[in-house]
Amino acid sequence: MRRLSVLFFAIFGLLAGSAILFQRFYVAPAEACTNSGRWWYEEGRECVQPIYLPDITGRPAGVSRAEASDAANRELLTIEERLAAERDARAAATERDRADYLAKTGR
Repeated sequence: MRRLSVLFFAIFGLLAGSAILFQRFYVAPAEACTNSGRWWYEEGRECVQPIYLPDITGRPAGVSRAEASDAANRELLTIEERLAAERDARAAATERDRADYLAKTGR
């Protein structure tokens, strides 16, 4: 009987110690990570800092991808329109100078 009780308490102690070690080294790091406001990466068992999306994309907070794209496209269209107007103005100035030259030389 004494042998059986010693075996029981030894197995109980081993299981209780295993449960404590499991809690300390497996469960507690995940809880501490999420309590600190970071993300627990389960596959790698590591605590990672979330990255704020506007820091990566460069667009302001609260602006969707479509809105930011539309704003960038509007800016590009404005630049293209200005360049087209400058090109047309240069072409008109060239034609005017050519007409003045032809008028002066009589050709």
